[in-house]
Amino acid sequence: ADAVAVAAGDDAVTALRWLKDTESGRAGLLLGAAPDTVEASGLPALPDGARWAREVVHAPEALRPAVEKALNRVALVGELDEARSLVATHPELTAVTTDGDVLGAHWATGGSARDESVIETQAAVDEAKERLAEAERNLERVTAELDGARAEQQDRRAEVGEAKEALNDAKVRHARSSERLSSLEQAARSAESEVRRLREQRDKVEHNREQVLAELAELEERLASFSDEPVEEDPDTTERDEAAESLAAVRQEEVDARLALRTAEERVQGIAGRAEALRREAEAERQARERAEQARIARARGAEIAGAVVDGGESALERIETSLQRAAAERDAIQARREETEQALGQVRNRVRELTVELEKLTDAVHRDEVARAEQRLRLEQLEARITEEFAIGLDDLVAEYGPDVDVPPGPGEMAEYEAAKERGDTVMAPQPIPYDRDTQQRRANRAEKDLAKLGKVNPLALEEYAALEERYKFLSTQLEDLKQTREDLLSVVKEVDEKILEVFTSAYTDVAREFETVFSVLFPGGEGRMVLTEPGDMLTTGVDVEARPPGKKVKRLSLLSGGEKSLVAVAMLVAIFRARPSPFYVLDEVEAALDETNMRRLIGLLEQLRANSQLLIITHQKPTMEIADALYGVSMQGDGITRVISQRLRADDGVEEPAPA
Repeated sequence: ADAVAVAAGDDAVTALRWLKDTESGRAGLLLGAAPDTVEASGLPALPDGARWAREVVHAPEALRPAVEKALNRVALVGELDEARSLVATHPELTAVTTDGDVLGAHWATGGSARDESVIETQAAVDEAKERLAEAERNLERVTAELDGARAEQQDRRAEVGEAKEALNDAKVRHARSSERLSSLEQAARSAESEVRRLREQRDKVEHNREQVLAELAELEERLASFSDEPVEEDPDTTERDEAAESLAAVRQEEVDARLALRTAEERVQGIAGRAEALRREAEAERQARERAEQARIARARGAEIAGAVVDGGESALERIETSLQRAAAERDAIQARREETEQALGQVRNRVRELTVELEKLTDAVHRDEVARAEQRLRLEQLEARITEEFAIGLDDLVAEYGPDVDVPPGPGEMAEYEAAKERGDTVMAPQPIPYDRDTQQRRANRAEKDLAKLGKVNPLALEEYAALEERYKFLSTQLEDLKQTREDLLSVVKEVDEKILEVFTSAYTDVAREFETVFSVLFPGGEGRMVLTEPGDMLTTGVDVEARPPGKKVKRLSLLSGGEKSLVAVAMLVAIFRARPSPFYVLDEVEAALDETNMRRLIGLLEQLRANSQLLIITHQKPTMEIADALYGVSMQGDGITRVISQRLRADDGVEEPAPA
């Protein structure tokens, strides 16, 4: 309840305590028999633990006088007993407890929990808004982190795949290295065996050489002794010849031994070099295997790290795989039904084509028969009608008078020749009738039929075809009139469009040309630039040429300018279009990359003018361009290898930088 009845004799403190204990709400009490208010000349001294409210509450300078007046002689105490003692001692004061109870000389307010005031509600709302903004920022940050984590997951999956492929390659290389190492070790053992054999052979050859040298020395001594002896008149040269032959053989053996020794030494050196190379290759292979093993261990460690990321997506992948399998099964079933339907449809179409061909054949045959019968009937009717109309005799009378038994009168040609001869004055006999000859008359009939055939067949459906053609002629005439009217309408629309294009293009060209001269004079002080029409007399087909003459140069063609000047002219053209036809925002991608410091400052001045009415999104690496920005966004990679989007908002009012929302 907002108010309670207090028994007579209870004081305000007892009433407020009763409200608190019974949770009966809050109440404002008017106290009777309170001591008179004493108007003190100054503020009294407060007991320990109490403070003046005006010293605790802070307010703006504009509201400070009103707050001090409202809190004049208001003291803050801890409990109700302290408030009662302070008010009893100083009735002019108002005591407020930490629980929100207010006690004065003649009144008291307090009790249990109450509804929040407007200020508290507004404070709660502001706090909730701040928490909501913080939650939104946290949500954006978490969303960005989630996107980064997903991208990192994709990267880790790719790295796992690469690691698996590298692991398989390493296993293959390890197997190949093992095989090659085994082959190298086998070759080294073989080389060592060959070296031992050659050394033994060399020792044997040296031993034989020493023996041969000893025999050679002995033979030389014998030769010398034989040379010192006196020569007989007829000495026996057999022994000398044998000695000479032995000496030559020994020398040949010495040469062979030396050659064999040299060959053996060279082979030993070659085998030793090969063995050393094999040892080096084996050592290199061992080192490569160690590096491969270390790389395999590192990849395995990376795979374990990536596996933790992959495990998180395995369940999703399994569900996706299940969905894909279900979709694939449904697709296969639909494809099978489609193939069956297409096959049945193909069979039906083939049957329809066969029946259509057969129907056309039958229709043609029936039509030919009907036409033939109609022609026969029509021919007979025509003949009868012609006989009746032209000769006014019946068919029987015609047969009786012109039948096969009656002579055939001369033909029109013979009579024409006879008449011509008579006119020339020739003496000729008149042609006489001739007996009927079937062959002759048949030939005449054939010639007549040919002449008749040249005239064309009689079409019994000519009237219907004429009516159909007449109706089609009317339809086509109507369509032709519609096409003519449509053509006139289109030509009028084209004319209006051309006029509108001419108007829009002329206006746009005039504005852009004017702005281009202004922008060019800013970017090239002292220079001259303008836009010229290639065909001023025909605005619909004309082109636009750009003439640019930087200060100090006479050239006007863009092809003769430097790269920076070309870039600056292009930027001038772009800015002129922006100024002539403004847009809410513009996106510029490194437009000042080819500009020096001076030209960049001039371009930045133009951008400052554009930003007054439009928003500029500029991709740049230049520091002067970054200095004019309101906010900076970039991508950075930390030591953990994860890319992050960083941002910085620059406040131009006080020069303070604050992080912009990512």
